[in-house]
Amino acid sequence: MQQRPSVPQRLALVSDTEIPEDAVAAARALFPGATGVRHREEAAWRAVYLEGEAPAPVDVRPVTTAYGISGAVIHGPLLDGPDLVVMDVDSTFITSEVIEEIADAAGSREEVTRVTEQAMRGEIDFAESLAARVATLAGVPVTVLDDVAARVSYTPGAEELVRTVQRRGGHIGLVSGGFIEIVAPLAARLGIELVRANRLEVDGSGRLTGRTLGEVVDRRVKERQLGTYAAAVGADPHRTVAMGDGANDLAMIAAAALGVAFCAKPVVRAQAPAQITFHRLDALCGLLDI
Repeated sequence: MQQRPSVPQRLALVSDTEIPEDAVAAARALFPGATGVRHREEAAWRAVYLEGEAPAPVDVRPVTTAYGISGAVIHGPLLDGPDLVVMDVDSTFITSEVIEEIADAAGSREEVTRVTEQAMRGEIDFAESLAARVATLAGVPVTVLDDVAARVSYTPGAEELVRTVQRRGGHIGLVSGGFIEIVAPLAARLGIELVRANRLEVDGSGRLTGRTLGEVVDRRVKERQLGTYAAAVGADPHRTVAMGDGANDLAMIAAAALGVAFCAKPVVRAQAPAQITFHRLDALCGLLDI
């Protein structure tokens, strides 16, 4: 039988604390073709890299699951860094779920939070859940959106990640099941031009109607948007990264060259080949070694 050619690859373990030697040893056992260990330390995280060759991409998940640590295996053109990184927004690019913040003004936060959690776990259809949640916002003054936008915070490390990718000639894209009224100004502040989200309908008196306009940004739209962004900027599909935390992100995570679960729900962690387990978006720089 003809032997399969070896694939150059790099296994990364990343943490905001000391990386256990046992985790490194377990990674080496998964990747016997690794030729050595390299360490990197930044202000907010540290990383260990194993580089070498194997007949097929190594699966790092047994180590990341056992030790609760962030990890990824990079191979192919992505070894040279990403052309495009596409992220979910709520609870990934920012720290909160925006619809819950808007629901405060409508007095429906408890109900909205419950449905949001069900949708993120994949227990109910996203479009159905969005319609139910947005319906509770009917009558809220549109000015509330400005108040919410002013309170929203980027996830720690967001600016560092964006600047690093852009400095290397790559692009950042945001695709959100949330609302363009909030996402667009957040993106503009960091020079992000690739943005897609839902739009809230407003009536003639300046109040939300409880409906959205146009196609709902669900998991299939997110997957499609990854390809649309890649085509728009001329990105190599083999140098794309998609990152998110909920079931609505699974299709784009599967479609990217590297899919990353970010502090994610169990259903996402189980399916994504890479994960980040602590709240620093620039941990992705560690996974990619950029």
